Amino acid sequence: MTRQIVSPAPRPAPDTRGLSRPLRARNLTNEVVERIAGQIRKGRFAPGARLPTEQELMTAMGVSRTVVREAVAALRADGLVTTRQGSGAFVAGDSRRVPFRIDPEGLSSIGDVLEVMELRLAIEVEAAALAAARITPGRLTPIKRALRSIETVLATGGGAVNEDFAFHRAIAQASGNTRIAELLELLGHHIIPRQSVRMALVTPATAQRLYLTRIQEEHGRIFQAICDADPTEARRAMRAHLTRSLSRYRRLAEHQPATTDSAQPRARQTAHGRT
Repeated sequence: MTRQIVSPAPRPAPDTRGLSRPLRARNLTNEVVERIAGQIRKGRFAPGARLPTEQELMTAMGVSRTVVREAVAALRADGLVTTRQGSGAFVAGDSRRVPFRIDPEGLSSIGDVLEVMELRLAIEVEAAALAAARITPGRLTPIKRALRSIETVLATGGGAVNEDFAFHRAIAQASGNTRIAELLELLGHHIIPRQSVRMALVTPATAQRLYLTRIQEEHGRIFQAICDADPTEARRAMRAHLTRSLSRYRRLAEHQPATTDSAQPRARQTAHGRT
């Protein structure tokens, strides 16, 4: 008896119709991520479905293999896609559960910045109190180092954006609560809004320097309370610090149009100004 060999059914060609539009000359990797993620959320690519091949994605969107690979890696990091060695990329089974993050492209108005500031107020006030309650010499050192770095950069006329973020991050880490520290890392430099709302357009240079000096004084009071292991004072100092900044941006929202950097090119991770 002759065995009949049945060839496996060919895999249906992936539907790339929702992807086949020219990309804007912004950040191509981000564009590919947004395009594919949008198709997943619309149900065009069902949970467990295999994504188009690298070549198919390259052809559909007119991008390089490097861009496609970076985009797939970003989708995997966001929990939307899983990859299997030799088989390609597949839509995650729980792809609708997207990890929390703040997209810098979404911070397009002072109102957006206010929401981030309010979120900070909810988190960092207690983080400062926990840091004061649990402070050790090892935890205090990074806070002190960041405070000095801010002072050094301000003395040269800089804005000390990265140093400011390092100060707040060090306090979150000193809280001893890894979840608080992780959340602040997720927020990243978005917690510092001066580059998102361009101070140079709304504040004279002399007033800016006075403002930054005042902010550094507030940082000093927060540091001293943590150094003194005084949770009550640390909570009060951080609340006063963030509340003043929040009030400033609320005043901008009342008296200024939506003045942002949205018209300027920006990287996927942007550093905002100080608070």
